[in-house]
Amino acid sequence: MGTMQEDEGLGYGSSLPVPSVQEIVRNDAQNIPERYIKNLDERPKASDISSISDDIPVIDLSLLVKGDEDERSKLDAACQKWGFFQIINHGADGVLTRMKAAMADFFDLPLSEKKKYGMATNDVQGYGQGYVVSDDQKLDWNDLLFLIAMPPESRNIKYWPLTIPGFKEAVEEYATELQRVSDEIFANLSLLMGVDKDFLKQLHGDVKQGIRMNYYPSCARPDLVLGVSPHSDASSITLLLQDDDITALQIMHEGIWVPVNPIPTALVVNIGDAMEAWSNGKYKSIEHRAVTDVEKPRMSAAAFVIPANDVELNPLKTMVDHHLQPRIFKDGVKYIEYLRYTLAKKMEGKLANIEYLKLNN
Repeated sequence: MGTMQEDEGLGYGSSLPVPSVQEIVRNDAQNIPERYIKNLDERPKASDISSISDDIPVIDLSLLVKGDEDERSKLDAACQKWGFFQIINHGADGVLTRMKAAMADFFDLPLSEKKKYGMATNDVQGYGQGYVVSDDQKLDWNDLLFLIAMPPESRNIKYWPLTIPGFKEAVEEYATELQRVSDEIFANLSLLMGVDKDFLKQLHGDVKQGIRMNYYPSCARPDLVLGVSPHSDASSITLLLQDDDITALQIMHEGIWVPVNPIPTALVVNIGDAMEAWSNGKYKSIEHRAVTDVEKPRMSAAAFVIPANDVELNPLKTMVDHHLQPRIFKDGVKYIEYLRYTLAKKMEGKLANIEYLKLNN
């Protein structure tokens, strides 16, 4: 960790400071401040929810590791039709348990302690809330801690709560295991995309892994707020550790919000915008959001696989066919350019971001 990183942040962007939602609920659990009440057309409605959650694909990582062709075909279909799937038999069950405990220990700290790890004015790392770009925008019902976890030399330790026993070790172990899982997914996607097994991993360059730890307090009026507004991820892929007891993640599938019911010890994986561009639109990044629960708080940890700054989001040559699959994404857009573009805006769905990468823009 060098002085430049300390002084200049990641160079990704920044987010404005806002009150802690956890503290708002501690002080008055019944009152929802106006700034968190979504506009009518943005509020979650029961009528918008589908009952097909059990149809979301489940992929067995142990079979992918063995080179099982049927499981690889399932992965291909999942990325094309859903953009989301759950991974089982990944071999990291104990690691996930320790990660959940580490997150709980952090969010249990007094606010004065958590503020010691607050986001700087020039960084998205640290404790706060993301994508806050103006003083009058509607806010999401969550607090977060965002850390760059991999590679080790990219960590900015001033944002890591090292006073919590075992926190650093749990996050390191979690990041290492998720890197192993993501490498296996990339190897299989590479083969499906008609390139060498190592291609996608190498395409990322000096890849980073950013972990966003989320705390969603309970909410007396979950019909008025959102834990996270609709968005797609700017990553190549994202791996999510869900709470086993609360269904809150929802994905947009064929115009309807589909709840992602947690499978104990599974990881949820979704395609990000970078992968959609590399695949020339074959694999879809999917708009998703999180709702809140009236009785219980919820935690989750999203690990974003982040390509190197200068990597270009050009469609792979194997994914372009002038007759069957013409090019729909531009050449020459560097990843850092796209990431800064997305982080400079509030979350407002997928289309507002992905169009930036397309030829017609």
